[in-house]
Amino acid sequence: MPKKSEKKPEVKLPPELKGKPVKMWSFRFDMKKMVVWSLIFFLFLPAVFSYMNSGVSDATLTVTEAMAEIKEKKVEKVEVLGDSIVLNYSDKKIKLSTKETGQSFTELLTQYDIDPASVNFEVSNGSFWDSLGGVLNVLSFVLMALFFVMILRQMRAGTGGMGGGMFGMGKSKAKLFAKGKQSVKFDGVAGVTEAKKELEEVVDFLKNPAKYTKVGARAPKGVLLVGPAGVGKTLLAKAVAGEANVPFFSMAGSEFMEMLVGVGASRVRDLFETAKKASPAIIFIDEIDAIGRTRGAGSMGGHDERDQTLNQILVEMDGFTPTESVVVLAATNRPDVLDPALVRPGRFDRRVTLDLPDIEGRKAILSIHAAGKPFAKDIDWERIARRTVGFTGADLENMLNEAAILIAREDRSEITNLDLEEAATKVKMGPEKKRMFNAIERDMTAYHEAGHALVTHFLSHTDPVHRISIVSRGRALGFTLIPPAQDKYQSTRTELLEEICTLLGGRAAEQLIYNDLTAGASSDIDRVTRIARAMVVDYGMSPLGPIDFGPQEGYSEWGRNYLEPTDVSDSKRAEIDAEVKKIVNACEKVTMQILKDQRKVMDQVVNELKEKESLERDDFERIVGVTKEEIRKTQKYSVVYK
Repeated sequence: MPKKSEKKPEVKLPPELKGKPVKMWSFRFDMKKMVVWSLIFFLFLPAVFSYMNSGVSDATLTVTEAMAEIKEKKVEKVEVLGDSIVLNYSDKKIKLSTKETGQSFTELLTQYDIDPASVNFEVSNGSFWDSLGGVLNVLSFVLMALFFVMILRQMRAGTGGMGGGMFGMGKSKAKLFAKGKQSVKFDGVAGVTEAKKELEEVVDFLKNPAKYTKVGARAPKGVLLVGPAGVGKTLLAKAVAGEANVPFFSMAGSEFMEMLVGVGASRVRDLFETAKKASPAIIFIDEIDAIGRTRGAGSMGGHDERDQTLNQILVEMDGFTPTESVVVLAATNRPDVLDPALVRPGRFDRRVTLDLPDIEGRKAILSIHAAGKPFAKDIDWERIARRTVGFTGADLENMLNEAAILIAREDRSEITNLDLEEAATKVKMGPEKKRMFNAIERDMTAYHEAGHALVTHFLSHTDPVHRISIVSRGRALGFTLIPPAQDKYQSTRTELLEEICTLLGGRAAEQLIYNDLTAGASSDIDRVTRIARAMVVDYGMSPLGPIDFGPQEGYSEWGRNYLEPTDVSDSKRAEIDAEVKKIVNACEKVTMQILKDQRKVMDQVVNELKEKESLERDDFERIVGVTKEEIRKTQKYSVVYK
């Protein structure tokens, strides 16, 4: 019969340790710590020697003094330790002396006329510390070797295993997403329909290259993704890799740069060699403007590290040995600064522009990022999409995330329309700040925002007021939110003039009510001046005619872009300034007229604002008594500028 397993004795713990985890002691060899503590030990070792030697003897004597002490029979015993002479006295005192190297103690006694037989002495080959010295010398070399091994291991680990270490500095630092490991697909990217169609051909080539080579076609060597921040350039590049099901090498432009000259070019060579071995493959360079700027710009010559790196990229993309079945994707929001040799056909054959999503694109983006979040049944996605004109895909994702954070903080289970409205305002203007206003500042802020809202409302070609608030956000003490009612891609002369009127509304209200001005209109004045000057200088919307008086962009013989100074006389500049002033004065006149006519309504709006702090469009139009649609039919106010 099998023996019963013996029961292990129960370990009794003190009452204060019961129910608490007990950490068992374990030993782990750590080379780094061992080297560090060994270095500390050897740094303090000389001090330890000095301290020990200082405690051994009461005094140090010269050889002559020591021989005199021995000759006078004051020394009870002498110990000779190498070149050191230790004198032991009967009263337990100890004194030290030193003889010449290589000289025996017997010869030293004879030299001073002392009979060696009359002296009680012992001779040894060396002290413990002398013996230890040789061992320490060996250990110092061992520790130095271990130290360098540790440094090399750290450098290798810091390069992510890409052949790292000191000898792998020129290796590529690209992150590899292996075949089939990229989960992002085209279905997960919305709002960039045209860009996806352009890239579908790239995906099809990587999947079926024979179909194109059979008819003499070649795949584009490079595709440049251009667009403002947050529209989804990087996400689209990942989707291309996911759809094509090929290895995807991702690297930022700044990662090519290094302190040592030539490292960037070496990393470019290594990246392309690795991609060729894994072909068909995709190389993605994010923020390529970090290394792809026009050569020679801002430097005395073309031999700095950035230029060498760019030259190597140019060679790899279209050199004597062209890249086969390797497509280079690059993203930037600064295409104007790229070198002309980089963006020419044969290197980056295609330029795919990603714009801000339209209303249908915003609906698709919202539907993707809304997955997994609890929303109320009455959510009006159509209204949310119209409310978020000008939002990028990143803004929309952040808006939904902020709404989810809001209900989690308040322990609620559903996201409502009000939550989405608050999140959208927070994304664009920042969180609310409960600042303590005095009565005068509060009233002036209310009149300032009411002035903006009323001028906007009573002009025919402006968008409707969405919200008015005297709650501080960011650096603004209050705000009047006027989002575009629909996607627009250009503005008319009348719309620009009425936009200037809207911006001047806050300042005009302060002047009308208080006969004084505040510094709160500084940003409004800046935008007014920019719009008015652009109308004269860039758009040709003044009596000066359709002439561009601004600086012109050109290219030098080396392909380097620059801003060419304009040949505008001083008298013509004076005319431009005069036209800008005429535009602003004409708009200010209309703005002041609207506020004078609507003075009572403005007081009512201000009273509501001080009571509720924020007014939505419906409440605002109820106070005014007329809707925006009715205003557009009457066209009572218009700016006269000739």
